[in-house]
Amino acid sequence: MRTLCSLMATSLLAGLMACTTGHQEPVVTAPKSALGSYLAARHAQVQHDYGDAARFLDNALAGDSGNYDLVRRAFLLRLSEGRIGDAVPLAQKIVDIDGRSGLAGFLLLEQDLKAGKYDQVVTQAMAMPREGGQRFSVPLVLAWAEAARGHPAPALQALDGIGGVNGLQPLRDLHAALIDDYSDRVDDASAAYDKLVSGTQASTWRVIELAGNFYERHGRAADARKLYERSAQQAGLGDVTELAIARVDKGVVPPKLIASPDDGVAEGLFDLAGLLNQTDTAEIALVYARLALDLAPHFALAQLLVGEIRDGEGRQADALALYRAVDPASPFSWMARLRAALELDALSRTDEAVSALKAMAAERPQTAEPLVELGDLLRGHKRFAEAVTAYDGALARTPTPKAGDWRLFYSRGVALERVNQWPRAEADLKRALELQPEQPLVLNYLGYSWIDKGENLQDALGMIQRAVRLRPNDGYIVDSLGWAYFRLGDYDKATVFLERAIELLPEDPTINDHLGDAYWRSGRLAEARYQWHRALQFEPEADEVQGLEGKLNHGLGAVPAAVKGG
Repeated sequence: MRTLCSLMATSLLAGLMACTTGHQEPVVTAPKSALGSYLAARHAQVQHDYGDAARFLDNALAGDSGNYDLVRRAFLLRLSEGRIGDAVPLAQKIVDIDGRSGLAGFLLLEQDLKAGKYDQVVTQAMAMPREGGQRFSVPLVLAWAEAARGHPAPALQALDGIGGVNGLQPLRDLHAALIDDYSDRVDDASAAYDKLVSGTQASTWRVIELAGNFYERHGRAADARKLYERSAQQAGLGDVTELAIARVDKGVVPPKLIASPDDGVAEGLFDLAGLLNQTDTAEIALVYARLALDLAPHFALAQLLVGEIRDGEGRQADALALYRAVDPASPFSWMARLRAALELDALSRTDEAVSALKAMAAERPQTAEPLVELGDLLRGHKRFAEAVTAYDGALARTPTPKAGDWRLFYSRGVALERVNQWPRAEADLKRALELQPEQPLVLNYLGYSWIDKGENLQDALGMIQRAVRLRPNDGYIVDSLGWAYFRLGDYDKATVFLERAIELLPEDPTINDHLGDAYWRSGRLAEARYQWHRALQFEPEADEVQGLEGKLNHGLGAVPAAVKGG
C-alpha cells in the first residue's frame, strides 16, 4: 500500500499529513496560507477524503471569499461530505453569479421542496434549465411539488420530461405509480404497479417492494406474497424477502413507503444515484445519494448506497459509520450489519469482524450467510482451517443445495485443498460442478489441481480448455492451461499460453515462475532466469522463494522430466 506521504512532493504541503499506511486515518494539520489550503484540499479530494478537502477549502475561502472557483469547489465538496446545510449559502452565491443552472440551482430547489414551498418550487422548476442530471431531477421535483399541491394530472405531465431521457422510461413509470398512490388514485396506481411488475423492471427488488407495499395496503396480500417469493433467490435479499413474506402471513398491513413529496424525490434521487454509480460517475452519484438522505435521513437503501460508494473510494471508516447508522428496525439492517463486518476487516480490525459474524451466526442459527461471509473472510487471510470450519457450519445450514450454492462448495474445496485434505476438496469441487457444470472458476481449480498432482491429465486439460473458452481474458485460467501443457510435455504450447497469461497479469509471481520453467524446457535459458528473477521481485509465497532461488542457481536440469498420469 502506498503511503500518503510519498505523494506529497512540494515543500508547501510538508507537514500536511503524517505518514500513514493501510486504512488508518491520517493526522491532518491545516496549512496556514490560502494557497496551501487550496492545494491541500486538491490532494485530499484526489484521496476521496471529502471531509478534509472541504475543511481545507473552508480555510482557503476565509482568506479569499470572493474567489468563484473556490466557492464552486467548496460547494461540491460540502455536498459530497453530506454537509447539505453548509452547502446552501455557497449555492446561493453560485446562483447569484451564474443563474439557477447546475447543482447549485437544484440544491436551492430541493431545499424549497423540503421547506414545503411547493408553489415556489413549481415556478422555479418550470424556469430552470434541464442539462445533465437536471434533465431527470428537475422534472422529478416539479412532479412531486405538483402532487403535493393536489394536482396529479400536471404531476404526471411533468414526469413525461423524464421519459424522454434515454433509458429513464422505467423510472418515469415507477414515479407515475408512486404519485398515483400518493394521490390516492387507487385504480390508476394499481394498473401502473401491475404494468411495472409484469415488465423487465420486475427483476429489481425496489420495484417489487414498492408494488408489494401497495398490494398489501389494498387487499391484495396474495399478489404481494407472490412478488416477494419471486425475489427470494436474488443475491443478498433472502433476509429482506423473508421478513416481507412473514409480514404478509401475519396479516400485518405496512405503512406507505412513499408517504410525502420528500420521500418521493428522495426515491428518485436514489434511483439516479444508482444509475450513476459507475467508475466514471461515482462522485456525482455520491452527491445525489447524499441529497436523497437530506430529504429522507433514514432511507436505508440510500445509506447502503452511500456506504458502497465510499467503500469503493477507499474510505472504509466512512462506509462503516453509514452501515452502522442503518435503523435496526429496517429490513435492511441485517445486510448493513454484514457489510459493517466486512468493513471492520478492511480496516484491519479482523478480530472484531470475526466476532461480529460469529455473533450474527449465533443470533440466527438457521441462516448460512454469516458463516459464508466468515469463511470467505478467513480464507482471504489464509486461515484455511478456520475457514473450513465456517463453511462446514454454513453447509450444515443448507440442507438442500441449489445451483447458486456451487460457490459454497467451491470455497470450501479451495480451503480444504490448502490444508492438504485433497479427497474432501476434490469431492467439493466435483459437487460444485454438478450444481454449475460450466462454472469456469471450478473447472479451472479442479483441472489445475489435477494437473499439479499429475492426475487425470487429459480430463484436466479438457476442463481448463473449457474454462479458457468461457473466460479468455482471465490470466489465472490462461496460466492453468499453459501449465497443463507444460506438465504434458508440450512446451511450445505451454509457452504460448503462459506468455498470454503474463500479458494479462504481468506481476503475478506464479505465472512468471511457470513461464520461466517453460522457457528452460524450451532451451531459452537466459529468458528462463529472467522470469524467475521477476517472480522473486513480485513477493511470492514464503515457501516458493527457496525453489525460485534454486532455479536461478541451478536451473531445472538438462533433460525434461517425464510426467505420467491420466
